[in-house]
Amino acid sequence: MNTLFDKIWDKHVVQVVDDGPTQLYIDRLYCHEVTSPQAFEGMRTRGLKCFRPEQIFCMPDHNTPTHDQDKPIEDPVSAKQVATLAKNAKDFGLTHFAMNSRDNGIIHVVGPEKGLSLPGMTIVCGDSHTSTHGAVGAVAFGIGTSEVEMVMASQCILQQKPKSMRITINGQLQQGVTAKDVALYLMSQLTTSGATGYFVEYAGEVVRNLSMEGRLTLCNLSIEMGARGGFIAPDEVTFAYLKGREYAPKGEAWDQAVAYWKTLRSDDDAVFDKELTFSAEDIEPRVTYGTNPGMGIGITQAIPQTAAEAKMPEAGFQKALDYMGFKAGERLLGKKIDYVFLGACTNGRIEDFRAFASIVKGRKKAVDVVAWLVPGSWAVDQQIRQEGLDKVLAEADFEIRQPGCSACLAMNDDKVPAGKYAVSTSNRNFEGRQGPGSRTILASPLVAAAAAVTGVITDPRTLL
Repeated sequence: MNTLFDKIWDKHVVQVVDDGPTQLYIDRLYCHEVTSPQAFEGMRTRGLKCFRPEQIFCMPDHNTPTHDQDKPIEDPVSAKQVATLAKNAKDFGLTHFAMNSRDNGIIHVVGPEKGLSLPGMTIVCGDSHTSTHGAVGAVAFGIGTSEVEMVMASQCILQQKPKSMRITINGQLQQGVTAKDVALYLMSQLTTSGATGYFVEYAGEVVRNLSMEGRLTLCNLSIEMGARGGFIAPDEVTFAYLKGREYAPKGEAWDQAVAYWKTLRSDDDAVFDKELTFSAEDIEPRVTYGTNPGMGIGITQAIPQTAAEAKMPEAGFQKALDYMGFKAGERLLGKKIDYVFLGACTNGRIEDFRAFASIVKGRKKAVDVVAWLVPGSWAVDQQIRQEGLDKVLAEADFEIRQPGCSACLAMNDDKVPAGKYAVSTSNRNFEGRQGPGSRTILASPLVAAAAAVTGVITDPRTLL
């Protein structure tokens, strides 16, 4: 009668406080440079050591520049945060994937690709997009800085147990429709608060047919529906992806792990607090038109005529359109754009670069478009070069930058100027998210590539 979420959660319960939270054991804590300094300082002040240092991994990603990483960081705030993380990791005896090392990249890309994130685990990080790691069949969620300190000190966290939701997507995705489009579609249907208080299990034919990269993208965006996290039951796709990874079990331990992982599924008679079902046939390539990820449309559709149609308050609807410079009822096809960003923990994996390259091959970047192509890790960068994608991109006048969070958020040099339009494969289109006054249109790598070569918002299916 149990859901997969129940099974993983219950296995990690240390104790339940009457009329209070659950003390939950945490298998893996990831730390980056933005949300960890106060936690480390709190540990120092109290004279504490990390309880299980071998389960904590540190990596700078938000503030790292995506060019000239071998030189000192120019921005003093970024430089201080990156240096502070390095010192804290050393002082507390923690594994540190330093900038400019082969291990570095975006923590939510590196964790799965190193086999640090494994099925059945509980995983936390001081970053909302920790839900990404749910793609391997883990319960993964973002936490606050005080909670980061709690996990450092005790390897446990106090949490109220979320409700469970299952989202089933049936059918076959059409050509040109990706996991990113599925996620943007779900957000438009549920709105950005539709899954608040829930942990989401994704299921159905569409989900089973997604690659691991696609699953990571889908789980990454769970948070944008308000969910506490999202995850997918592990299967043969998961096992094939994890086998041989650096930190994955080896030999006999691997066989034992897989035998256990195969039990990680919701029982046939499991009861969820909420069940939703969608059809793949209703999903086309998507773009956002507003200032939250739920304000999205199919690429051939028009912006909603009314706030009610957009499932949001009138004032917020109008304010978003004014900020974006769009009007109710207009279409975005053919709209001129200025910037294209491929990357982030949402779409910075090898499959995303393959998709982008498939569109730009034999074409040229539009002359007035600035394009930032940023791998999610050095391992992705290496694979791009092994597969010759770098040559395809170079011939089309694109250059590959160095790994980091880049233009997902304006914490580094890669900022979109005020008033400019950016088609972005990242996860958030809030006002100023990519730079003060910047205007963000969220999209898949295919839609981003189509815009990059035409200079306007273009249906990628016309270029495939």
